[in-house]
Amino acid sequence: MAALHANHSNAKNANTLYYTLAIIMGTVSLAYGSVPLYKTICQQTGWGGQPIKSTAHGGGLDSEAEIATRLTPVTTSRRLRITFAGSTSDILPWKFSPQQREVRVLPGETALAFYTATNKSDEDVIGVATYSVTPAQVAPYFSKIQCFCFEEQRLNKGETVDMPVFFYIDPEFLKDPNMKGIDTITLNYTFFKAKYDKDGHLSPIPGLR
Repeated sequence: MAALHANHSNAKNANTLYYTLAIIMGTVSLAYGSVPLYKTICQQTGWGGQPIKSTAHGGGLDSEAEIATRLTPVTTSRRLRITFAGSTSDILPWKFSPQQREVRVLPGETALAFYTATNKSDEDVIGVATYSVTPAQVAPYFSKIQCFCFEEQRLNKGETVDMPVFFYIDPEFLKDPNMKGIDTITLNYTFFKAKYDKDGHLSPIPGLR
C-alpha cells in the first residue's frame, strides 16, 4: 500500500510539474526569454514543431538492442522527402541558407545535411538559431543527433561557415496512424542576433521576424 501511495504521489507531482512547465514555456516563448529552458521543454515534448532530442545518443534508452532498432533503416517503408529552409531575423546581418534542397530517407536511416552562414557585416556577430518541423505533428519522430541550434554561433566579420545537421526519423513514425499520408517533412531554422545578459545568459534579440 505504501508503494502504491508513493507511486500515486509521484505521478501527481509529475503532472503538476508538466502543467507548470507548460505555463512557463508559453510565457518564455512569447517573450523571447530563456533559450535553454525553451529548448529543454520542446526537445523533450516535441511541442510546437520542435524535434525530439535523440535518446538514442543521450543514454535514455534501455538497451543497445533498442538503440540499434531505432537506427536500423526500415527497408520496407516508403522514403520520406525531407526539405530544408532557413531564414534570419531582420536585424541579423547574415546570409543563411541550406546547401541542399532536400534529401530522401527511410525511417531509421541517419542523414546528414548542411547549412551555410555568412556574416556580411564589418564586425563580429553572435547568432543563435531556433528550429521547427512541419507538419508539426511529425516533431516527436524527428530526432536530431547533432545540431547547431540554441547554441552560440559567433562569426567574424566576413566569415563563412558550414553548419551540419545529423538526424533520423524514428521508425515509430510508421506505427502512428496520424502520420499516414505524410511524405514530405520540412526542417526550418531561423537565426537571431544574440547577446549575453547581465547574468551571463545568451538570449536572442527580437527582430521583426
